Amino acid sequence: MRVSGIILIIVGVIGLAYGGITYTRSKETVSVGPFSATVKQKETFPISPVVGVIALVVGIGLLLAGGRRSG
Repeated sequence: MRVSGIILIIVGVIGLAYGGITYTRSKETVSVGPFSATVKQKETFPISPVVGVIALVVGIGLLLAGGRRSG
């Protein structure tokens, strides 16, 4: 439960600070015999600020609940 809380806190902070997660995807566009061309595209997975706050609150709640249970 503690790991889930940490992951939710990280996702919440990223959602609030950056508005989403940006990643690069390679896409093969042309393939002729032994030759091929690829294009790298930056894509963003948007995270709403509301979802970021919810993830942050739930993550903190999971950390606190996990700490009370083991202590």
